[in-house]
Amino acid sequence: MYAKQYEITLPADYDMGIIRDRVTRGGHVLDDRAGLGLKAYAIRERGVDGSPANQYAPFYLWNEPGAMAHFLVGGGGFQNIVRDFGRPQVLHWTGIACHAGPARTAPVRAASRRLTAVAADADPDGTGLGLSALVERESEKLRRLSRLDGVHTAALAVDPYHWRLLRFLLWAGTSAADEEATERYEVLHLSAPGLDRLPEGRNR
Repeated sequence: MYAKQYEITLPADYDMGIIRDRVTRGGHVLDDRAGLGLKAYAIRERGVDGSPANQYAPFYLWNEPGAMAHFLVGGGGFQNIVRDFGRPQVLHWTGIACHAGPARTAPVRAASRRLTAVAADADPDGTGLGLSALVERESEKLRRLSRLDGVHTAALAVDPYHWRLLRFLLWAGTSAADEEATERYEVLHLSAPGLDRLPEGRNR
């Protein structure tokens, strides 16, 4: 499993209705994309739920790296983003864990993200296993969160270049109950052609 997200920050006076219309017109295009677990068409609006900016920030979980590569650089869809907004930086993470929540069959309306740096001193006993212990704790926390009412899908992933942990949860309600979230989103559409093929539990 691979996680990916790009953040397109828009002007403060940008009409987010343009993004809503874009998703209404084209959000279905990836509904049957081979190799894709899910894509959440996520947005943030300035002044809503603590957001400091207007942002279009789609989030993906891929089952197949080849399909992700085709989307990005093989003419598989990302060219439309480049054409309309320029080429954004694409954040990506290697999957650690994924859980189906109690609301897996419900429509997704919101998402929460917790993006945190792994401290340089995350190995206090000098064994080299401090990172593994941290990930074990975060995986257990993800498992507990995934049982909350309203959770559709919960994922944990790591960026081993910048050493950052990502926790991303999709929610059936319009609010996200993860109190530790660093960002909250509205989800306009969910494409989930490979949802049933996403790994359940820890990726080994």
